[in-house]
Amino acid sequence: MRGTAAMKVETLTVRYGKKVALDRVGLEVPLGSVYALLGRNGSGKSSLVRVLLGQQAPCEGHAELLGEPSWGARTRLMARVGVVPEDPDAPPAMTVRALEAFCRPLYPSWDGTSLAARLDRFGIPADAPFGGLSKGQKGLSLLALALAPSPELLVLDDPTLGLDPVARKAFYEEVIGELADRRTTVFLTTHDLAGIEPIADRVGILKEGRLLVDEPLESLKARFRRIRYANEITEERTEFGNELDAFDAVQVKVRGWGSEAVVSNYDDARFETFRTTDGVVDAEASPLSLEDLFLAVAGEGARTKGGSR
Repeated sequence: MRGTAAMKVETLTVRYGKKVALDRVGLEVPLGSVYALLGRNGSGKSSLVRVLLGQQAPCEGHAELLGEPSWGARTRLMARVGVVPEDPDAPPAMTVRALEAFCRPLYPSWDGTSLAARLDRFGIPADAPFGGLSKGQKGLSLLALALAPSPELLVLDDPTLGLDPVARKAFYEEVIGELADRRTTVFLTTHDLAGIEPIADRVGILKEGRLLVDEPLESLKARFRRIRYANEITEERTEFGNELDAFDAVQVKVRGWGSEAVVSNYDDARFETFRTTDGVVDAEASPLSLEDLFLAVAGEGARTKGGSR
């Protein structure tokens, strides 16, 4: 396989009539990584997944999957990719065993033993009709089928949506186990930010079709901070408003006790200068969870700069 990216898009644009679903988006998913694509409903996540999987041609730009064009090489590439859709679906009368018999000929590296072991761990009977399974069992069944051919790339489209805590825990444990065993590349869209935060290497955030963030989670969390402080009038300081000029503030709220800001260019030296600014009192900086960070970047009232890469 050429290069070091499992998935790659450049200046990707998708339109539906006059509506722009993706606006010149560019990103790379490194081999062996866990890439979490985040965005509110309607942000363009599903369109991006369809283009990457070769299910839809872009209006403009280029998409690659495992080093080859997604659109032109889809049939050959899908033997190396496992997919779990947002809505787990299969003919209701088919059993998981029948689904395996259908899928097995499509994948030269099919491992029926590992599939049986996963179904046993999940407590899913192979002879039960798919339509009689709970939503959690359906999702876990499709995960087991997606992992049976030992894929190089696993694509998960909001896979834990609607799952109960037990099924969600089992889902993530299985994905983590696969990463430990084979270092499979994982690309997923999700609203379950708490669940994905412990295992994501890299994060992308879409808002209204534009990619606002695309970087390693570790560096993202290092440069974002929530800063809280009180303001005081002094002899030298007679008005407020410019104390945050050294920061790129993506969100600012004025409280009764002072101000709260989320900044995207935090570092210790800059904060120390800010903390000693005349009139700034009791300043403190705290890290953000992935959910807090997402709300600051893509939520209502978020201030954004730049756009897709």
